[in-house]
Amino acid sequence: MTFFRQWLKNPLRTAALLPSSAELAAAMIAAMPDGVRRVIELGGGTGAITAALLDAGIDADDLLVLELNEELHAHLRARFPRVRAVLGDARSLERLADEAGYLAGGRADAIVSGLGLLSMPPPLQQEILEAALACLRDDGVLVQFTYGPIAPVADAVAEALGLTVERGDFVLRNVPPATVYVYRHAGAPGQ
Repeated sequence: MTFFRQWLKNPLRTAALLPSSAELAAAMIAAMPDGVRRVIELGGGTGAITAALLDAGIDADDLLVLELNEELHAHLRARFPRVRAVLGDARSLERLADEAGYLAGGRADAIVSGLGLLSMPPPLQQEILEAALACLRDDGVLVQFTYGPIAPVADAVAEALGLTVERGDFVLRNVPPATVYVYRHAGAPGQ
């Protein structure tokens, strides 16, 4: 209900009616390469993916969760007191991650994102992704899900940032159904 209330208050800022399903969280984690240890989550919501990351063995000290909505942020902090849950805009991720002490341990191996990138104009997508890439290792991955029928990052933005994209799993058992995409720097391992 917390998530649904936030959608009612601002449907353009909250991309979905319901939190991500366990199946979508599992597909996001499966899209990450073996050996991923440090993770940043963009758009933590109610913590469905956060919980799956912790269950998959990501240590709370190696996880940073960013949430823009104050009520959802408070929910995340209460639900996961050991996780760095940061309130703020993804365009400020590098500064926020640094202020939270996360970057002192190095850049992230992976970023998982539930942000509604597909509905954002390309300049905003680019600002968010530039901030995310500043916190990601050169050989790291950005795992993004979307509800739309096409890749969530505009082709021009992906090209400008030197990213390649790979379509991952389609998760029918999510409301609405979602597709996982994996973005990497061109020439990074896994290409």
